[in-house]
Amino acid sequence: MGYFCAMRFLIIQTAFLGDVVLATPLVEKLRAFYPDDRIDFLLRKGNESLLKSHPLIDAVLVWDKQKNKTRNLLKMMWEVRRRKYDYVINVQRFASSGLITVCSGAYTIGFDKNPLSRYFEESWPHVIGTDPKHYLHEVERNLSLINRLTDTNFVRPKLYPSQADYYKVAPYKEQPYITMSPASVWFTKQLAREKWVELIESVGREKTVYLLGAPGDRELCEGLLINPGVQSLAGQLTLLQSAALMEGALMNYVNDSAPMHLASAMNAPVTAIYCSTVPYFGFGPLSDVSRVVETPVQLECRPCGLHGYKACPLGHFKCAHTIPVELLRGDATHSH
Repeated sequence: MGYFCAMRFLIIQTAFLGDVVLATPLVEKLRAFYPDDRIDFLLRKGNESLLKSHPLIDAVLVWDKQKNKTRNLLKMMWEVRRRKYDYVINVQRFASSGLITVCSGAYTIGFDKNPLSRYFEESWPHVIGTDPKHYLHEVERNLSLINRLTDTNFVRPKLYPSQADYYKVAPYKEQPYITMSPASVWFTKQLAREKWVELIESVGREKTVYLLGAPGDRELCEGLLINPGVQSLAGQLTLLQSAALMEGALMNYVNDSAPMHLASAMNAPVTAIYCSTVPYFGFGPLSDVSRVVETPVQLECRPCGLHGYKACPLGHFKCAHTIPVELLRGDATHSH
């Protein structure tokens, strides 16, 4: 009888939180096809709590991109090579991740948009949609990298809050509730404050509203405490605790931002609000119960970019100010 030698896979995604969530289907699918092999995940410092205690991941490698970026990059390149991976699958499209990939000594797979993709063994197209009726979701694009290693079936993102995470949010689940995540890294992806106020007022006081966000979102959330039924949890919950809370909500209102992807990963009901961006870029909600809300006004300036801006390039920000509260509500606040 010969000795079994497990294969070693590394997935690289060092972008934002939502991008990490949208890379988790690769973990799900690789684990299904290679149940006894090693699967590691490399991400940027600050995102590691998202995959903490993930049952399908053997190790999470953390690259600090904020302090001593170049030195830490070299250390990570050495660490990845030392681990002797068989496959490195890079879903990130920047040169730094490309360096880690090509120096790994592994069989390398990535997107053709990576500046070093010419040195990958496999380089696949990453096409952002321009047609609202025909486009690929980012999850489909990511999964295309491992079609040859697995199959072409779609797999949804998935996160695994711990029992401690569910215990932490249990007191907030004692009555029917809605969550709202009003912030975004990019201002032009963020619904205007007065629209959040209108939405909260339209919900009334019959349902509790929890405002979710990072510590830096506290000021924004505290400015929305317009009645006793609204409670800000910004900075009080971890990412996985927020995901666990979203899972039990009647509805989760989110921007085109990381909380939308948290909802998708928990298959939680979600209303995704698009201001400067559009769903056909391929980053829309994937929950079974999901709605997309956009301004009904035809704006020639929309979309103004793939990721949004710190301010409206034209100064009017009509894409966020012209969404009627009736569209935001729909029937969502009345059903589970």
